[in-house]
Amino acid sequence: MNSFGKSIKRLAAMLLFIMCMALCLYCAVCIAFPLEHYGLIKKYCDEYGLSTARVCAFINAESHFDNLAESHKGAKGLMQIMDSTALWAAEEIPIEDFSPEDLKNPETNIRIGCWYLHRLDVQFHGDRTLIMAAYNAGSGNVSSWLGNNTYSGDGRTLDKIPFEETEKYVNKINFYEKVYSLLIKVNFYE
Repeated sequence: MNSFGKSIKRLAAMLLFIMCMALCLYCAVCIAFPLEHYGLIKKYCDEYGLSTARVCAFINAESHFDNLAESHKGAKGLMQIMDSTALWAAEEIPIEDFSPEDLKNPETNIRIGCWYLHRLDVQFHGDRTLIMAAYNAGSGNVSSWLGNNTYSGDGRTLDKIPFEETEKYVNKINFYEKVYSLLIKVNFYE
């Protein structure tokens, strides 16, 4: 085989390798960062003034987009909402004839989850760290941390998150939001 033939063969092998790597990367991103129900997410993000990338990050962290997910504590659906929070939301929104089993319905779950994130946004004056920590550990815990000099020097922001799980959760949401923001911006899912 002449040198031109060998060069063509190497080029073809290299292109095949690059295509395989690109396909593997695409599959890995699709598995790690799924996106379902985007129309519903956008609808309720628009209604409650939320970032779609942030809500996608919460859903991925909470259930990995499994609308039938249920935690050992009883949180249900895509955004892992507790029955007590859902019943409160259903009264406030309002949602007629609501039952906690409705949390397995993607639209109901996303609607209530976005409503709750909006409530946390108002309660914590838009502080993203406080909102994320409250979604994981509860707003009562976050409020008590803000009143404790060990965790908050100014009573408005957290210097330290005392729950390791919550600190990891906040970091995960921040990372996931950056990834979803990029993927949505470049129309990865279309």
